[in-house]
Amino acid sequence: MTKVLAVLYPDPVDGFPPKYVRDDIPKITHYPDGSTVPTPEGIDFKPGELLGSVSGGLGLKKYLESKGVEFVVTSDKEGPDSVFEKELPTADVVISQPFWPAYLTADLIDKAKKLKLAITAGIGSDHVDLNAANEHNITVAEVTYSNSVSVAEAEVMQLLALVRNFIPAHDIVKAGGWNIADAVSRAYDLEGMTVGVIGAGRIGRAVLERLKPFGVKLVYNQRHQLPDEVENELGLTYFPDVHEMVKVVDAVVLAAPLHAQTYHLFNDEVLATMKRGAYIVNNSRGEEVDRDAIVRALNSGQIGGYSGDVWYPQPAPKDHPWRTMPNEAMTPHMSGTTLSAQARYAAGAREILEDFLEDKPIRPEYLIAQGGSLAGTGAKSYTVKKGEETPGSEEAEKLSKIYDF
Repeated sequence: MTKVLAVLYPDPVDGFPPKYVRDDIPKITHYPDGSTVPTPEGIDFKPGELLGSVSGGLGLKKYLESKGVEFVVTSDKEGPDSVFEKELPTADVVISQPFWPAYLTADLIDKAKKLKLAITAGIGSDHVDLNAANEHNITVAEVTYSNSVSVAEAEVMQLLALVRNFIPAHDIVKAGGWNIADAVSRAYDLEGMTVGVIGAGRIGRAVLERLKPFGVKLVYNQRHQLPDEVENELGLTYFPDVHEMVKVVDAVVLAAPLHAQTYHLFNDEVLATMKRGAYIVNNSRGEEVDRDAIVRALNSGQIGGYSGDVWYPQPAPKDHPWRTMPNEAMTPHMSGTTLSAQARYAAGAREILEDFLEDKPIRPEYLIAQGGSLAGTGAKSYTVKKGEETPGSEEAEKLSKIYDF
C-alpha cells in the first residue's frame, strides 16, 4: 500500500473548523507570467477553507482514501520520537510546508528507504536536502507561483506598518489611550524614500510592481540585471553590488533565496553601513540576517525597524530575541499561507499526487529535483552550509528559479 505522510501546522487553538470571515475567495485562473493555476482532476474542498492545518489535510483525505492510499497527517515533527520521524521510513511520499517545515536532512533521507516523492505545499523547498534527494533518486516538487503574490503583498504591508509606525499606534488605542504625539513620533511617509529589493524573481518583481505607485525611488540587486523595458516600466535602478545598494536605501526588502551569498548577509558590518533609521523587511529566509546583529541594531537605533515572518528554526522558541526586540513587526511564518494561497497550493499538491499515483509526468514547472538532477536539467544540486563556496552563476540562477523568488 502506498503511504503519504503530511506534516502540517497545528489546528486553530479555538478548534477546527474556524468561522470564516468571507463566504468565498476571488477565482484566479492564471498567474502574472501567463501560466495556469493548478489543474487537478478534482478537489474535495471549498476554496477559502483552512487547508494547511492538520484537520484541513490539504483537502486530500477523501481522494487518497478512494485510491487505497494510507494518509498520515501530523504536526509532530521534532526529534526521533516524533510522528514524522517514526512514520518516515515507510512513507512513499512526504508533504510539507515552508511555514511548518519537516526538515528532510541527509540522515533522514537515508532512513526513508521507500521515499520516492517530496512535495512542498507552497514554494521554497530548502528544507529538503537536495543533494541527498538526488542521490536517492527522490523527486522533489513544489507548487510554483502558488503563493508568490501572497508573500509580496505581505512585504509591502509590513514595510508600510514599519514606516507609518502602525503597530505602536494601534497598541495605544487598544490600551485606551489617544496620545497622537506618541503615535506619530516615529511615523513617516513612504513617498520619496529609496526602497531596495534584493532579488527580483517572482516575489521581488511583484514587490517592485506594487511599490511603484507609492512614488518611491526603486533600486534592486540580483545576479542578473532585468531587461531594459522592465527597468524603464518600473523606474528601476540596478545595483550589481548589494553592499553598495544598502548604503543608499531608506528601506530594503529581502526576496532572495538562501544560499552562500545571502547567508547572514545582514550582519553587524553591513548594518553599520546603512542609513541610520533604515527599515528591513524579510519574508525570505531567517538565516539571511544575523539574528543577534538585528537585535543590536534595533537597540542602538542604527535601523529603524525590522519586520518579517521567517525565523530560524521554525517554529521559533519562546525565548527567541526577535519576540521582544524593539521596533519590530514580526509574525509567525504566514505570509504565503493565506486562505487564498492555500486553495492554490492544496490543488497543486493534489495535481502532483494524481500524476504520481497514475504514473504520469509531473508538470515541469513544479519539479525541483528529479532523476538525480536539479529541476530535471542535469545541473548539480546542493545544500548550502555556512562557509560553503558560492555556486557558479548557472547554478545560482537555477536556484533562484526553483525556489520561486
